[in-house]
Amino acid sequence: MLVRMSLSRHSRNPAVIFDLDGTLVDSEPNYYEAGRRVLEQYGVPGFSWEQHTRFIGTGTRETLEILRREYGIEAPVDELLAAKNRVYLELAGAHTEAFPEMRRFVDLLHAAGVPLAVASGSSRAAIEAVLARTGLGGVLTTLVSAEDVAHGKPEPDVFLEAARRLGVAPGDCVVVEDAPPGAEAARRAGMGCVAVPYVPGTAGDPAFASAGLLFPGGQKEFDARRAFEWVTGRVTGGN
Repeated sequence: MLVRMSLSRHSRNPAVIFDLDGTLVDSEPNYYEAGRRVLEQYGVPGFSWEQHTRFIGTGTRETLEILRREYGIEAPVDELLAAKNRVYLELAGAHTEAFPEMRRFVDLLHAAGVPLAVASGSSRAAIEAVLARTGLGGVLTTLVSAEDVAHGKPEPDVFLEAARRLGVAPGDCVVVEDAPPGAEAARRAGMGCVAVPYVPGTAGDPAFASAGLLFPGGQKEFDARRAFEWVTGRVTGGN
């Protein structure tokens, strides 16, 4: 069931800033596998998908800092980060798919002339590899990575930098997010938020309470037309 937290947007000339992993593309399995392999390489076997899900929405560096501390890994975080990025880029180049309805949303926004950006906790190399693999790189050309800002989500840095690069005021931006840290970052940035939880069980997280539009069932419920109409106030026609 679609839940609307707010029935109107305060700006009808918005820019839209997309999170990447778990929002535009289903890259979390690749991130999990990359992390699992690296942890095993550094003496931590058996890292499970369930353990991985607690880090969805958290930047790669921040995730590795936590895991390094929890498992007592002696290698510096930069070494772990480089190792994970190498494995991830190999996996991402072989198989990453955009969510079909999210791709439709991008196409609707692009056709309407809405400014678009990607703001992600991943490295720039990872973002570019995924966008190239999915064919979205030609449309989504304004990119902000974890390397471009001082603090990852839930701090608002990546979204504020994306707005700056687009030349749009934060209050005229809508963020599309799949995870509570990202929704919280959007709130702190003073931006609207369309929330599409990657893990539907997190839909009740307090961070999503500030979302203007929430699809609690995640990607299986996401409707590009409804999202487009809510963001822009324009009726698309069709089903």
